[in-house]
Amino acid sequence: MERSAATILAVDDEPAILRFLKPFLEAEGYVFLEAGTGRQALALASSRDPDVILLDLGLPDLDGVELLAGLPPWSRARVIVLSARGQEEDKVAALDAGASDYLTKPFSLGELAARIRALLRRSAPQAQARQAVMDFGDLRVDLEARTVRLDGGEVHLTATEFKLLELLAVNAGKVLTHGQLLREVWGRHSRDQEHYVRIHVHKLRQKIEKDPARPRHLHTETGVGYRFKE
Repeated sequence: MERSAATILAVDDEPAILRFLKPFLEAEGYVFLEAGTGRQALALASSRDPDVILLDLGLPDLDGVELLAGLPPWSRARVIVLSARGQEEDKVAALDAGASDYLTKPFSLGELAARIRALLRRSAPQAQARQAVMDFGDLRVDLEARTVRLDGGEVHLTATEFKLLELLAVNAGKVLTHGQLLREVWGRHSRDQEHYVRIHVHKLRQKIEKDPARPRHLHTETGVGYRFKE
C-alpha cells in the first residue's frame, strides 16, 4: 500500500543531534530534512513545506520564538520544541508563539516518534473537521449536546469546566500553556490568574478521572501547562 511520506525538518546547531535523528526518522518512513541555523530552517520551511519541524531553541542566529514568527503564514508545519532542561520560560514562550509540543533533552526516540505520530494524526484532513462526539476510551465528550459521560454515566460539569475540557480534548496530545488556556477560557484580562486553571483542572480530575491522583487524561506539564491524553 503506497502512501505519501510525511516530511520532518530537524533544526539544531549540534551536528551530533542531527546524525542521531536522521537514521531513526528515515527508518520510520519519514523524509528527513535538516538545518543548522534559523535562516536555513526558514528557507527550507518555505521551499519544502514540512509536516513537522523539530526545533531546538538555542540556535546561533535566531531564537525559537523568532523562527516561529518567521514561518510563512501558509505553512502547515506542526512544531515540536526540543529544549534543554531548566528552560521552562523559553518553552512556554515558544508554545504561546505557536509550537504544538515540546520535549526536554535528553529525550527518547520512542517518545519523539509517538509525539510526531500524534501531531500527524491531528493534522490529517479527517481530523480537521470538528467532531461532534469524541470518544477517549472510558470518556465520551459530546460537543453539540455539551454532555460528558464516564463509563456511560453522565458527568455534570459547570459551563467553565466544560469549556476547559472541550479546549483540551479538541487539542488532544498537544501541550496547552497556562496562558493559552486562560485566554481561551477566561479571556485576555485573566492572563495573570494561573490559579484559575489549576483550580478547574483539579475539579475536572475529580469528575472525569477514575483515579484523580493518577490521571489518565489530564496530565500536568510542569511549569508549562496541561496536555489531554487519549
